[in-house]
Amino acid sequence: MNAEQLDIKTPEYVSLQFQSAGLGSRAAAFIIDQIILLIVNILIIIGLLFMINGTFMDFFSADMPSYLIAGAIILIFIIRWAYFFAFEYFSGGSTLGKKMVGIRVIQENGHSITLLSSLLRNLLRIIDSLPMNYLVGMLMIFFHSKHKRLGDLVAGTIVVHERRKKKMKLTPIEKEIQKRGLSRENLVLNDYDLRRFNEKDWKLMKTYSNRFLQLSVDDRILLTRQVAEIVSPKLGMPVEDKGYEELENLLLVLYLLLKDEWEFEL
Repeated sequence: MNAEQLDIKTPEYVSLQFQSAGLGSRAAAFIIDQIILLIVNILIIIGLLFMINGTFMDFFSADMPSYLIAGAIILIFIIRWAYFFAFEYFSGGSTLGKKMVGIRVIQENGHSITLLSSLLRNLLRIIDSLPMNYLVGMLMIFFHSKHKRLGDLVAGTIVVHERRKKKMKLTPIEKEIQKRGLSRENLVLNDYDLRRFNEKDWKLMKTYSNRFLQLSVDDRILLTRQVAEIVSPKLGMPVEDKGYEELENLLLVLYLLLKDEWEFEL
């Protein structure tokens, strides 16, 4: 079933367009993830055998205690579940397999997947995998209008193809940022750090960037100091010892990072 166009209206009344990921792309990503997990499982078993016998040559003759076998099975199960949960939440909705295929998980409202949603959709993998080889999940993905499995329905998520960003004409503030030689790489924030910033923070940074070039130097210094004091706790860095130009650069780069997260293409 081919990927279909989805129109999503966010709580901020922004219209987003995505292509839902069908059974083919999701299956390809899942196979890649299973290969990665298989390699990890094999390494765990090899490591366990080395711990018991000191050599891999006793693979077939190893008299492994039942509690170690049970422990290994539990560890493998935890790793398999944590792999999907952790990658989807901390890597913007993509496991390694999804990244390679070019798909990711998002909320139905177009925002990044939440901790609870990632938890729910991956707990329900157990049901989606029934009775064998993900038959329930595959059937639901194939027949559902938005290609959802049970985990997606309960968690309120959807798997979509990554959108290619269109080249757009630079705005005045983006020209100023470019003129200063700034880029997103000047401020390293992982997905967890970015989740500290909410819609209110984005609106603050957007207002700051819109007024930045319109203010006099004195007013801009004052505004920069005020905004920096508001966002600095989430950045985890003090602002008292920084000069105004350094603060300006910091806030402008933060604006770029939050823009990627909160401003969507119409």
